[in-house]
Amino acid sequence: MTTKHNPDVPPGFHPFAAGGAFMAGNGPLYLRRLEGQARFGFRVEARHCNPMGVLHGGMTASFCDMLLPLAVHVQHEPLSRRFLPTISLQVDYLAPAALGAWVEGTAELLRATRSLVFAQGFVTTDGEPCARASGVFKIGPEFPADFRG
Repeated sequence: MTTKHNPDVPPGFHPFAAGGAFMAGNGPLYLRRLEGQARFGFRVEARHCNPMGVLHGGMTASFCDMLLPLAVHVQHEPLSRRFLPTISLQVDYLAPAALGAWVEGTAELLRATRSLVFAQGFVTTDGEPCARASGVFKIGPEFPADFRG
């Protein structure tokens, strides 16, 4: 069985079910796995924009709030099945993302303690810097075996 490629999504990215009902209404989010690293992205649609026609800061923050813990899940096996609720999220908005732009983010685990995770990430829009983020996350309970994001 072959999968038809969506021309609005860069090659190598696949739909990623995460964020539950929130992302069902605000997504879809796409994932591309690379050796121990993950890239997440989405295409800016009109529903993601503010009245000026560019990506709403709230959507940027929501994307960053998912990007950081999802990257930790990919990079650190002991945390891959743990809920990581946000304690603190800092987003620096570097440039706007226009309607139709491809927004893509990468992130890295900086440190994990017994109860906290520290991570940082970088977001681009069509390859240009758009935002940077850092966050602190609580190491929560394991997801149930049938959990699907």
